[in-house]
Amino acid sequence: MSFIVEVKSLSYTYEDGTAALREVDFELEAGKTVALLGANGSGKTTFALHLNGILRATSGTVSVDGLEMNDRNLREIRRRVGLVFQDSDNQLFMPTVLEDVAFGPLASGASPGDAAEKAHTALAKVGMGHKAGKAPWHLSAGEKKRVAIAGILAGDPRLLVLDEPTTFLDPPGQRGLADLLDSLPQAKLLITHDVPFARRLTGEAVFFQEGRIAAKTSIAAIVQEFGW
Repeated sequence: MSFIVEVKSLSYTYEDGTAALREVDFELEAGKTVALLGANGSGKTTFALHLNGILRATSGTVSVDGLEMNDRNLREIRRRVGLVFQDSDNQLFMPTVLEDVAFGPLASGASPGDAAEKAHTALAKVGMGHKAGKAPWHLSAGEKKRVAIAGILAGDPRLLVLDEPTTFLDPPGQRGLADLLDSLPQAKLLITHDVPFARRLTGEAVFFQEGRIAAKTSIAAIVQEFGW
């Protein structure tokens, strides 16, 4: 069995002394999708930010795709883990969609031609190739989300971490996003309060409560036990 994420006894304490994560153990198989459920402040996002080194463990270990989280591996781990933020405007900042999606490959050392090719390929995967020359701020919320995902895909990640991916999306946009994510081969972690959306993509979830994983089971069982 191949794990894309292996977390052992992960604890994290903020500078003010707040214990945000407490002895978290977690494994995610390559290609699998799991929802991270729990109330605001339960530790979901704090946990996710450890997966590409934005936050570093107070104690415990984090490994991604066989690489232990440390300074030596940090650059490569960040290439393999794509974070899709709740607000796509936080990810889109270049004059055109194509430039935005090509930014990551360029920053990683690709030539302008190779970066453009990767960007065109990623935009085609998310159905946004026809918007390559458009300014990102002229896009709808659903289109911005797709372009943000394309920017991640252009770096050829192994894991997608999506923070509240349905925020700002209307029901058709949510359905389209679910169909898109379902078509992608990468492993996925969905940080969400949107249980119906999570159910479209997976039946598996973990439930965070006060910095701990209180349950690892089906979404249906979590809804029944915790009233979600």
